[in-house]
Amino acid sequence: MKDRKAKDIRIPIAQSAITEPPVIRYALIAVALSFLVFFLILPLVTVFSQALSKGLRAYLVVFADSDTISAIRLTLITVAVAVPLNTLFGIIAAWAIAKFEFRGKMVLITLIDLPFSVSPVISGLVFILIFGSQGLLGPWLSAHHLKIVYAVPGIALVTTFVTLPFVARELIPLMQEQGTEEEEAALVLGATGLQTFFRVTLPNIKWGLLYGVILCNARAMGEFGAVSVVSGHIRGLTNTVPLHVEILYNEYNFVGAFAVASLLAFLALVTLALKSVVEWKSERSGRRMTGVREEATDGH
Repeated sequence: MKDRKAKDIRIPIAQSAITEPPVIRYALIAVALSFLVFFLILPLVTVFSQALSKGLRAYLVVFADSDTISAIRLTLITVAVAVPLNTLFGIIAAWAIAKFEFRGKMVLITLIDLPFSVSPVISGLVFILIFGSQGLLGPWLSAHHLKIVYAVPGIALVTTFVTLPFVARELIPLMQEQGTEEEEAALVLGATGLQTFFRVTLPNIKWGLLYGVILCNARAMGEFGAVSVVSGHIRGLTNTVPLHVEILYNEYNFVGAFAVASLLAFLALVTLALKSVVEWKSERSGRRMTGVREEATDGH
């Protein structure tokens, strides 16, 4: 009876807290929709309409160009390097931060967030000062005939740096919320560390991990500032897709620029769709786990 009365009391309070006059509700909805149309839908429509302004044939010819193919290939190579590295780092860092107590823990968390607070252009400049010919390691690299900046390794390095926080930042709060009880139980039952990770921890974090990987991948494909600094803009060699778009636009090849940009826009839409699916799966999995725990608690 007490629980029923408490529910009866809470419902009117919740309703009164979220109920607003119709005019205010419609105004808020109109403002939100206007922002979406102006900052999201209108730019997307512009990109695709300009890309197809001279027909489908002219649109497809752009992607047959050797420089465009080279830019797409370099972008895929960069993603193939940066995303797995940051996925591995994110899992290790989140595991250490969420499961253990150690000195310097807050310092590690701060360092993980560093790429968020540093301009990508500054990040690229830092890599120039370290790996450039006049940089800290420049003479040693030249003596050993190693080239980092103005080459593929430099592009992969700066992309890895700017995308470093995404996976770790998704996993840290998730692992902290889950605690260590399940891992401890698995260890008590005789599981090894690897068995515990693959059979207990990984299934619990799989949707958060996938969400972080999707965001990391999207940022790696679209990174411009840091890559622009270290690439040298060597056409056909060190230009990624975003840099190639800039070059085409500066050459007044608007159809080509918007055609290549439409590829990034399409990938962004795919990323949003995957992100929505992962969020839905994650919420559904969370509700299922909550229901299981409540049933277990009621059973006790």
